[in-house]
Amino acid sequence: METFIAVVAVIAGIIGIIGSILPALPGPPLSWAGMLLLYFWGGTNGKGEEMSLTILLVMLGVTIVVSILDYVVPSYLTKATGGSKYAGRGALVGLLIGMFFIPPWGMIIGSFLGAFLCEIHYAKKDAGDAMKAAFGSFLGFLLGTGIKLIACGVMMYYIFVYMA
Repeated sequence: METFIAVVAVIAGIIGIIGSILPALPGPPLSWAGMLLLYFWGGTNGKGEEMSLTILLVMLGVTIVVSILDYVVPSYLTKATGGSKYAGRGALVGLLIGMFFIPPWGMIIGSFLGAFLCEIHYAKKDAGDAMKAAFGSFLGFLLGTGIKLIACGVMMYYIFVYMA
């Protein structure tokens, strides 16, 4: 049973990392769920010590903060660079379409192009202003994805440490 729980925890951690990039999966909560499994089913490190409640709660706090920041940062940077709501929506649509073409590069290029084209078409901005907004939206996407990847990477580390 312990082996099964460890495998499920690792799978949750891996899906969490993938979910940090794909918008449809909640990355950090899935990685934290892997840690939670190990906590309740007696995961221990190489020295035989069980995972502490402190580690679990700190990672829960990180998960909550990162999940909130993932929504706030892209919107803030888009608005800070003069973008409208269309840039954010275009970036998301471009990301989803780009997922099917040369991943992960298609996602990155699609996100930028989606924001740019939506700013030109829907917000009626000139190319220079649309480029600034697209860059802000793209930068927000990268920062949001980056903080999720870091958080999930740290949680994956703890999953590996405590699955012994």
